Amino acid sequence: MDYSRIIERLLKLAVPNHFIWLIFFYWFFHSCLNVVAEVMQFGDREFYRDWWNSESVTYFWQNWNIPVHKWCLRHFYKPMLKRGVSKWTAQTAVFLASAFFHESRTPALVFEHVNNTDFKQLYQTLSDFDIRFYMYEILKALDYCHSMGVMHRDVKPHNVMIDHEHRKLRLIDWGLAEFYHPGQEYNVRVASRYFKGPELLVDYQMYDYSLDMWSLGCMLASMIFRKEPFFHGHDNYDQLVRIAKVLGTEDLYDYIDKYNIELDPRFNDILGRHSRKRWERFVHSENQHLVSTEALDFLDKLLRYDHQTRLTARDAMEHPYFYPIAKDPARLSTAAALSAASTPVSSSSMLAGITSMAASQPLGTLAASPVISSPNALGSPVPAAAQP
Repeated sequence: MDYSRIIERLLKLAVPNHFIWLIFFYWFFHSCLNVVAEVMQFGDREFYRDWWNSESVTYFWQNWNIPVHKWCLRHFYKPMLKRGVSKWTAQTAVFLASAFFHESRTPALVFEHVNNTDFKQLYQTLSDFDIRFYMYEILKALDYCHSMGVMHRDVKPHNVMIDHEHRKLRLIDWGLAEFYHPGQEYNVRVASRYFKGPELLVDYQMYDYSLDMWSLGCMLASMIFRKEPFFHGHDNYDQLVRIAKVLGTEDLYDYIDKYNIELDPRFNDILGRHSRKRWERFVHSENQHLVSTEALDFLDKLLRYDHQTRLTARDAMEHPYFYPIAKDPARLSTAAALSAASTPVSSSSMLAGITSMAASQPLGTLAASPVISSPNALGSPVPAAAQP
């Protein structure tokens, strides 16, 4: 068999005609110059159009009608011309250099770095006093934002940055935050699944600040019971089922009747009937040192179906669970010193583009926090303390 003839025929079949080659070259050349245009004009595609306009090419090179940085002109372009470098090379160099000095008009928020420890590692090392301390810190942040008329709506461990070495906590990611106005209906597609309040899962849109308190209760339960997450649903429907298996279905149906909520028909087959479980059932040998009578009472007043019966942030700070924090500042200082000396800390940076709220000043007066503002056509928001 003559393989050379077979290969020759295959090559003839593989080689496209001149028209196809022309189309390919046209596409490839335009693509390359589009990349060059993006670099030189920093994303302004008007330059791409001007590049191919033969009448404007001369004007473009002579009058510098593309933005370049003055520093680059002074320190790149002119010195290169003096050294005998061609004008085209100097122009190309200054365009590329200008890309690194381009000043965007897009506002950027820059916040302090928090040497955060991943919560999955940190929570396993926290003592009873540590949990009380950090819960109190979160409550200070929530009390402040609620007093300013703002619901966070995404409280979860991922949004709580903790520098355990310096006992510093920041509540971050205010992208879902919203001003609260009584009687207004809000989107229920907020918060992360494991920390969604029952009001979100039953599509009740007239919720309020108490949504943040439910999420805080989920965090507390996962910390003291060493179960992360505490309510582990596979989807939003299963999430409510997991909650009902702990809090019972009787109180759930009472809640639905009280607020005239129409339950999704899909719950008829999956919700079932469950009795309320005692919190003591979740206590075992590995977490009993974190559980106290005050902790269970505090948890019970956070994880409630009826959002109107949950503790407010201000009331929660006065709960007996925090007496060791508020009543014994000397112990607080000692614990902080011991923690800084013995607790390993891993580094984690705060994500760009998110906001933070100070919550780690000494106990007493609330820490100064950045002003939270938002376009609002509904008038002034109602602070938590002013709710009816």
